[in-house]
Amino acid sequence: MMADQKTVLRLLKTARGQMDGIIKMVEEDRYCIDISTQVMAAQAMLGKANREILTAHLKHCVNTAQTQGEREEKIDELVDMLGKILK
Repeated sequence: MMADQKTVLRLLKTARGQMDGIIKMVEEDRYCIDISTQVMAAQAMLGKANREILTAHLKHCVNTAQTQGEREEKIDELVDMLGKILK
């Protein structure tokens, strides 16, 4: 992975902490809207981590592909991933 590992790990660990908090909120039978708000915050954090990873893929993996065929393969992978994200 060519993304900044420290940044990605920080984002993922923050999301994990948020998930732990959400689980605790559910166990404590907290207010639904408060739980939903925290779920959205965790999703946003995971989205940031994914953007970091995909940006690195584009800047490094696609940009440094040796042949046109390799480059097209990397671009196709990215397009497929964007299709999944935009569902």
